[in-house]
Amino acid sequence: MSEDVKTEAPSSIDELKTAMALKGTVKRLELYGAFVDIGLKQDGLLHISQLGKPNVRNVEDVVKPGDQVTVYVLKVDSAAGRVALSLVEPPAVNVEDIKEGDIIKGKVVRIEPYGVFVDIGAERAGMVHVSELADGYVKSPSDLVKIGQEVDVRVIKVSRKKKQMQIDLSMKQPQERIEIVAPEEDEEESPTAMAMALRKAMRSDRDNASNDDAYQDEYQEMLRMSRGRNNKKDKRRNRNQQDDIIQRTLRNHSSN
Repeated sequence: MSEDVKTEAPSSIDELKTAMALKGTVKRLELYGAFVDIGLKQDGLLHISQLGKPNVRNVEDVVKPGDQVTVYVLKVDSAAGRVALSLVEPPAVNVEDIKEGDIIKGKVVRIEPYGVFVDIGAERAGMVHVSELADGYVKSPSDLVKIGQEVDVRVIKVSRKKKQMQIDLSMKQPQERIEIVAPEEDEEESPTAMAMALRKAMRSDRDNASNDDAYQDEYQEMLRMSRGRNNKKDKRRNRNQQDDIIQRTLRNHSSN
């Protein structure tokens, strides 16, 4: 247990908080754990699963009555007067608080050919896959990072399963989303160059009443086809007919 751990001395069970470090004395052992005097009326229970070692069969293999220990508060039930303790220091970051998109500082703790493991202060390290180390091609993760190096990582996925948890991280800059908005079908099409030429010709010849009626009839027919809601095949056919109308109209105009 680290000597740098700062412990607190609460005067009542109501002052206990999760992750609080306490000094205590082991009072008695049971098959399922040890009871620890933490200076309150209620002793705390140090369950066998919280002794800091895997596969513990006998509690006395880890602690004995009279041992001075540093314990951490896991859970408090003030109404029932129960306090659950652990010899394992809780993680600085609660996994339940981690969200996708969070930027977290971490330290590289392991390097594999397929990626890098980063300690972000949670109960387990997160992994940066080799494809998430940089935007370009990465031959080997060790070309970019070293063990012990501090890095900024972005959370891209948190998988919380019953017996397994996985935190996927990235060191790449997030890509901005470009939204492409498709034009509405009934939006009026921009006039073609020939349509603009027709309009100019009609404006210049408005004083000629004999030609104006013919132009207006042809032009209205062109607008009707361009504004109709048709499929792509119909639109192409209408466009061809429209161009033909414009060509004939321009020829009639030039001959007069």
